[in-house]
Amino acid sequence: MRYSASHKLETKEKLLESSAVSAKKSGFSTVGVDGLMKAIGLSGGAFYSHFSSKDELFASIVERELCQSVERLGADQGGEKLERCLKHYLSMAHVEHPESGCALPALGAEIARSDVLVRQQAERWICQLQENWARILESDSLAWAILSQCIGALVVARMLATPDIQRNVLKSSYDEIGRQIAGRNQTICK
Repeated sequence: MRYSASHKLETKEKLLESSAVSAKKSGFSTVGVDGLMKAIGLSGGAFYSHFSSKDELFASIVERELCQSVERLGADQGGEKLERCLKHYLSMAHVEHPESGCALPALGAEIARSDVLVRQQAERWICQLQENWARILESDSLAWAILSQCIGALVVARMLATPDIQRNVLKSSYDEIGRQIAGRNQTICK
């Protein structure tokens, strides 16, 4: 039985969504093609009508997830929206539910070990986010520092077992970022 083009696109989208959730929650390399397909109710053999390899699927996940992160965190926004984004990003909900959050803290190590094409793709989206933040903050270096601090704080918080210490990491990072931004604003006003 032949499926329509729209059915194939819907299936591919389900596979991308399901695989992204799985990758952010458990790591991409932990699940095989059969497991990824089983999660959407199909056999492993059907995978190859959508992607030529698992690496191609990973590249598509990185593209999709980082595009969504830029849309959520980096759209042309003012300082107030940036502050709300930072508060949401540096939250226990984000620590406890990596599958519904930013791909960078969850998949960063796997992206770093990927081939150059995946890393270049990730670089394009990360640089776009940094550029958006730099425009708001009026500082390239501050945007890089805050982006790195946010991702790092989430990684560290997820590595810890004690919720109170996790919260302390998040709050400390949020407070320090606030001081960095406030210090930058005072410098601009002088």
